[in-house]
Amino acid sequence: MPYLKFNPSDKDAERFVEVDSKRRYGRYSDLLGVGAVKRVYRAFDQEDGIEVAWNQVQLRRFFDDEDMMERTFNETKLLREMSHENILECYNVWLDEEPETLNFITEVCTSGNLRDYREKHRRVSIKALKNWSRQILRGLEYLHTHEPCIIHRDLKLNNIFINGNTGRVKIGDFGLSAVVDSSHVAHTMLGTPEFMAPEIYDENYTELVDIYAFGICVLELVTREIPYSECDTIVKIYMKVSSGTRPQAMNKVKDPEVTRFIEKCLAKPKERPSATELLKDPFFDGLDDDA
Repeated sequence: MPYLKFNPSDKDAERFVEVDSKRRYGRYSDLLGVGAVKRVYRAFDQEDGIEVAWNQVQLRRFFDDEDMMERTFNETKLLREMSHENILECYNVWLDEEPETLNFITEVCTSGNLRDYREKHRRVSIKALKNWSRQILRGLEYLHTHEPCIIHRDLKLNNIFINGNTGRVKIGDFGLSAVVDSSHVAHTMLGTPEFMAPEIYDENYTELVDIYAFGICVLELVTREIPYSECDTIVKIYMKVSSGTRPQAMNKVKDPEVTRFIEKCLAKPKERPSATELLKDPFFDGLDDDA
């Protein structure tokens, strides 16, 4: 398909600070987000005429860190393999030898991450919160039943995105994800402390750690409070999590149904249900099938 020629004198084209070698994608300077490894910019797909997200990793920063390099390439590989309405879609990936950057194009969610969206919109019905929660679970079910199984390992509201005009929720940021064999067991201690299940600290866990993190996400959605915010150090968070002490935010949950559902997600690994089982929970009774 022919492309419009990239002409630096064109007023629209001048807004691009970078284009890919095929002149399909143009990157703007506007930052959508910054992570430990990558920067995410607003961009435009000139072929399809849609806005996209341009994810860029400066590889030279991590040449001496093999683990970080592996995780970075792992994320792009996983994204290209996955296809689900509640998983962020990846359109293209390429490596630029000069200036040593890994670039990948993903869909852009118009309203950003779910933490910021929930903070912006404080009056949200329990029905809407259940709808978002069910979509997250559907994404987790896809990951956990994928062949091979994928454990996200860093599920939190900053890594879940939403299109505010449709209410569609999508899981993203797979930089810490693990692909596991038939045993479904992983051993590396990774994640965000507030959302890490106790068994992660023992470095012997399965995909059910994502269910624990999901329960913490539901708690944050309901209370608008980052879990364990009463702790001022990671050590204190670890001590509470490892002893089974719930975040103080649990005291703010007034609906017994919500409390029961969250507790079910935070149960000990052997008692913790799978995503498939949770999707059948009475918590979601009454929601429209297509919600």
